[in-house]
Amino acid sequence: MILPHAWSTRSPLSCTVVSHLGGALSRVDRDETAFGDRDGLCSININAVWSDPLESDEHIRWTHEFFASTEPFSTGGVYVNFLGNEGEKRVRAAYGEAKYKRLTALKNKYDPTNLFSLNQNIKPGKRKRKGADCILMLILYISYKRKKLGGALDW
Repeated sequence: MILPHAWSTRSPLSCTVVSHLGGALSRVDRDETAFGDRDGLCSININAVWSDPLESDEHIRWTHEFFASTEPFSTGGVYVNFLGNEGEKRVRAAYGEAKYKRLTALKNKYDPTNLFSLNQNIKPGKRKRKGADCILMLILYISYKRKKLGGALDW
């Protein structure tokens, strides 16, 4: 199942990485950390890379077909750092529902305005906004933009 799909890529830039799991990774209780799927046997990372934008549909289709072929053997989870822009359902699958709820509570406490959202985002839950949150958000946003623009906003 893996080799026929891996060998069928049309791009020499694409690769498939199969990593063995288990060992020390599987000996940590699944509720001790946010890392999900500690009981999987391996992790498969399908990397589709191409240089011609006109070939995008072909390579994306290859990736989706390859992924679909692994689903019958999958735990249903995903390593969070392998996620692209796949939506909240896949982010939840990366952690599992109980861990996702705990991480949402942390997000509500430390990042209620969702400043840190350019990642495999855990959105804060709904809550009543306070005036101080808006001020803090503005200060953090300006600091972030200033740093990102290399001091172009000096005043």
